[in-house]
Amino acid sequence: MRRLLWILILLLPLSLVAKMQFSDPQPSFDHPRKWVVPVKTDDIHVVNHIIGAINNVLNEYPPESLQVAMVFYSSGMRVIRKDYDPKTLKRLRSLMDGYDVEMVGCLNTMKTMGWKKKEYIDGIIYRQAGVAEVLERAVAGWIVFAPY
Repeated sequence: MRRLLWILILLLPLSLVAKMQFSDPQPSFDHPRKWVVPVKTDDIHVVNHIIGAINNVLNEYPPESLQVAMVFYSSGMRVIRKDYDPKTLKRLRSLMDGYDVEMVGCLNTMKTMGWKKKEYIDGIIYRQAGVAEVLERAVAGWIVFAPY
């Protein structure tokens, strides 16, 4: 009897955990949620907060039911340069490799700053204007939200 009581006590916290309630239509492989995250700062604390928030959201959704694109422009373009903080770059690489998060860079910012593609991490998709990329994804139904 005591053993059963201890098991119930240990399982009680699990029953208190709230599960995510998804809106209809439910996210699925065929109908994924699409989230674009604009990144316009190179502030390491803000950037790592964004990465953490993306990880948290990805962990709430069933596999392959959420598509995420991070669009870097303005000062945010520094974040995906090879000479940025190594730990942060490792976290970004983890999002790219583990969750297929798209990383989109702004060619206009690169031109203004005199930066070259070889200075950036591998796997970046380039668009002429990062802000226009965010706008076009919004028009295409992507949810635009920066978690900071």
